[in-house]
Amino acid sequence: MSTVANHALRQLRAGKLAIGLGLRQARTVDIAQIAKTCGFDFLFIDCEHSSLELDTAAQIAAASLAVGVTPLVRVAGLEHWHASRILDNGAQGVVVPHVDDAAQAARVASACRFPPVGKRSMGGGLQQLGFATMPVGDAARIVNSETLVVVMIESPQGVANCEEIAAVPGIDALLIGTNDLCFEMGIPGQFNDPRVAEAYKRVIAACRKHGRFPGMGGMYTPELLERHIAMGVQLVLSGSDFSLLMQAGHERASLVRSFEKK
Repeated sequence: MSTVANHALRQLRAGKLAIGLGLRQARTVDIAQIAKTCGFDFLFIDCEHSSLELDTAAQIAAASLAVGVTPLVRVAGLEHWHASRILDNGAQGVVVPHVDDAAQAARVASACRFPPVGKRSMGGGLQQLGFATMPVGDAARIVNSETLVVVMIESPQGVANCEEIAAVPGIDALLIGTNDLCFEMGIPGQFNDPRVAEAYKRVIAACRKHGRFPGMGGMYTPELLERHIAMGVQLVLSGSDFSLLMQAGHERASLVRSFEKK
């Protein structure tokens, strides 16, 4: 079987963490090998907030498949073609932002899953199968099982509806976009506010009830990561190429400046 295993999904199903690197600046395929060597399970290829074009995202996704890092693509919106085009071109998962209710979640699942689960169109020649030829029904079944479908909870409405969202067939994970959630709650950047912890508790409980995987993004300090992983979060956006470059760049520049003669 030439199917490319979804490494991040394997981690999640085994009850382990799946940790990811967000991509906003990287434009070359070697970022996949870098992520692999650094120990990341997935790339979070951001086509919502970056200027990444579909073709560049697809090239990075193809390179990720080759090294065993799961390519997840955050698409720009709910339109079915955002998800289907990147899934047809190498992504092993899609992250859809700003999902507020079960109807929107069902729309996401329908776009990302082949029948009978959803209504995704079969384009043929799938990289996730190593371009192997097989009966089309088998191809659909295998790719359905290896595709990670993630919806983002980024509003009080989404939190309030999280149990109904988690119950939607074809959804695998609910990932809280903590920055946007805090903005919509009127507490931007206040990650220690008790309402943030309460939102996580509620979403994690819904995920456990319905067999979904809880995820987190937007909080990257050691304390916040440790706290929410201890609460049960599994799908962890651990930082971005931009933020890690800025952090390491500041540290390196300060180090070199410290050696300057006064």
